[in-house]
Amino acid sequence: MSSNKPTKIDDDSLIVQIVQVTGRLGLSMAGAMCGTFVAAQLTMTNAELFDSVGFIALMVLVGILGFYLGIDLPHLRASLTEPELDRRRIDSIELLSKIGTFLATIAALISVYAFVFDETLRGSSEYMVGSWWMIGVVLQIGAGLIGRIRLARTTR
Repeated sequence: MSSNKPTKIDDDSLIVQIVQVTGRLGLSMAGAMCGTFVAAQLTMTNAELFDSVGFIALMVLVGILGFYLGIDLPHLRASLTEPELDRRRIDSIELLSKIGTFLATIAALISVYAFVFDETLRGSSEYMVGSWWMIGVVLQIGAGLIGRIRLARTTR
C-alpha cells in the first residue's frame, strides 16, 4: 500500500527551491537598483543618447539579468568533471562573474555617490562609469549562461 503523503525530503527540497528563488529575486532587485542609479547619473550628464526611457529601461533590465544570472552561479564540483584538477585553481566562469560584479557595483557606487552628493561626472568619467556598468553586467550574464550550459551538459 503506497502513501501519497509528502515526505520530509520533499518538504526540504521545496523549501530550498523557494529560498533559492527568493534569493535570486533579491539579487535581481539589487541589479535593478544599481542599473537605475547608473542610468540616473548618466542622464544627468545631458547627453542625448542617455536621456530616454528606452535607455533607462535597458540599464535596469541588464542589471536584473546580470545580477540574477551572474552572481548566483551553479557550482560544478571539480571532482565530478575533472578529478585531477587542483582545488586551488580558480574557475574561469566564476572569475568572469566576480570581475563583472565588481565592475557593475563600483559603477553603481560611483553613481550613487555622485547622485546623493549632487556631483556631476565630467569629461570622460561618465562614459567610464557607463562602460564599467555595461561590461560588468555583460560579464555577469555571460558567466551565468555559460555556467548553466556547462552544468546542463554534465548532468545529462
